Amino acid sequence: MEDGLHTGRSKHPSESTLNQLETPVIESGDPGSPPFTRGIYSGMYLDKLWTMRQYAGFSDTKSTNQRFQMMLGQGQSGLSVAFDLPTQLGLDSDDELSNGEVGKVGVPIDTIHDMRALFNGIKLDEVSTSMTINAPATSIFAMYVALADEQGIAREQLRGTVQNDILKEYIARGLYIFPPSQSLRLTTDLMNWCANNAPKWNTISVSGYHMREAGCTATQEIGFTLSNGIQYIDSAISSGLEIDDFAPRMSFFFGCHNDFFEEIAKFRAARTLWHDIVTERYSPNNPKSTMLRFHTQTAGVTLTAQQPLNNSVRVAYQALASVLGGTQSLHTNSFDEAIGLPTENSAQLALRTQQIIANETRVTESVDPLAGSYLIEELTSKLYHGAKHIIDNLDTKGGALNCVISGLQQREIHDSAWLQLKAIENMKTNVVGVNVHNIEEENTLSAQSINPENVKIILHDLELIKQKRNEEDVIKSLEHLLDVARSESNVMEAMIDAYKCEATLGEVNSVLREVFGTWISPSGV
Repeated sequence: MEDGLHTGRSKHPSESTLNQLETPVIESGDPGSPPFTRGIYSGMYLDKLWTMRQYAGFSDTKSTNQRFQMMLGQGQSGLSVAFDLPTQLGLDSDDELSNGEVGKVGVPIDTIHDMRALFNGIKLDEVSTSMTINAPATSIFAMYVALADEQGIAREQLRGTVQNDILKEYIARGLYIFPPSQSLRLTTDLMNWCANNAPKWNTISVSGYHMREAGCTATQEIGFTLSNGIQYIDSAISSGLEIDDFAPRMSFFFGCHNDFFEEIAKFRAARTLWHDIVTERYSPNNPKSTMLRFHTQTAGVTLTAQQPLNNSVRVAYQALASVLGGTQSLHTNSFDEAIGLPTENSAQLALRTQQIIANETRVTESVDPLAGSYLIEELTSKLYHGAKHIIDNLDTKGGALNCVISGLQQREIHDSAWLQLKAIENMKTNVVGVNVHNIEEENTLSAQSINPENVKIILHDLELIKQKRNEEDVIKSLEHLLDVARSESNVMEAMIDAYKCEATLGEVNSVLREVFGTWISPSGV
């Protein structure tokens, strides 16, 4: 269920206060001009289409590489890597805590050997790579850089994004390792290092997607996401960076749900509010520092196991709303994702959905097709002011980091998710195939299958690597990393060196655990 901010039809009880706020119409300007309501580029898709970046990660690096090669051959213009849960928690595949999870929701990456296999035959200076990794983002990117060095690719030529958004892990996903303050240190280390070494790399993708998947409203998605962005800016500036050193390489990541016009307005409101916040608080000299560039993924939480082919329709409308909202890159979910990992055919259809929008609908022939719509302007204004109200409230409580530590955002999202679930159960929100137009049917779809033998191969290969590597070099590199982590120095170069010595992801993050400790979420969340 969406916010329902349209005039006369507020559906969400928590929106009643927001609807009473004064919502003057926002001055939108021209496309490519501040405050970027109508898009961050003057020509938008007339000049360049959005990046079609399909997310993929299978139970082993070879299968994932094959999917990458297939999608690049089908016209995909960027790569997006899904990692398995142990990798996302900085664990090796042979750790006892990894048992049963290796390769289940993405590709496992233990050493630089895995990174080589993942990008076999792919030149890192010829693709833009997005990596959905957060707690060990510094580690995974360091391994990627080590591979680029090995390929002889200049670091300044690397293009892509590492999510590196740890605050939303505490808020919505739970895949964190270290305490919040220490995690922010790693986030800003990566931002600092890229500012000096990899200027084309997007050092953080501040993500509202996962909070929306967890149950927040569109207004909360903007408010919580931009509040986290403010925290990252403050932390980066405290580490010694200037706003224009890193803000132009910040990016954002939003979901797109079923309330078609509200979602379009959400993107416009987020762009405008971010411009205003950065301008007023930080006074940058570079206009790009105030641009909200974002990736969109269609909403996984809206996909249903019942009548799964209906999901292809949902995805198409969500993708169209993303394009009309001015996204810079887009992932379209496959219709079978409520059942299992996408098959090759469903992944191809998801990509074709974007290509049909780009090539057949002609919506790309206008810079801002919905400019001047009274409904869009009203929704944009209400979302803007509602999200600003949320940010102001978080500021009065010490900002995003302090509120995460106290569990404020977590509790508000839980409350919102409960209201949405009750609305479906009470038939106030309709879901076709679930509570309306449902039929008795037997699921005949076959989800992507995972070969159970893959895990045995992964563990065997990891054991061989540990046996053959130079153990003395590994120990020295980890001891150096320990010294750097205990100091206030940047950890990136020490991590890169450790991975070149064939240290594992788990070993590197064990060093950090020794220095930083771990974190348990506050009770009651």
